Amino acid sequence: MIGDGAFWSLTVLLGIGTFLIRFSFLGFLGDRELPDWLLLHLRYVPVAVFPALITPLILWPEATGGQLDPARLIAAAAAFAVGCRINVIGAILAGMATLYLMQYLLG
Repeated sequence: MIGDGAFWSLTVLLGIGTFLIRFSFLGFLGDRELPDWLLLHLRYVPVAVFPALITPLILWPEATGGQLDPARLIAAAAAFAVGCRINVIGAILAGMATLYLMQYLLG
């Protein structure tokens, strides 16, 4: 186990590091107009991050002991379809609604 002093030192250092990472972007670029090419690429960040967060929860769900679950696969397909046509928020809502509906229907 880690000692109390080491734990709090590490916590404070990680907090400072996180602040500096965020400040480096917001503090230095916050009042400037970003180039169009960068704004174009930033539009794709949620689309790239969302699947990376969700994929482990679909393939190895903790709720089923790591076994594939048809309800989660169907909800992922619905979220993907809606995400391709609408936006990330629509994909999240469609995935949630489909998951709850499939869990109700499939037991």
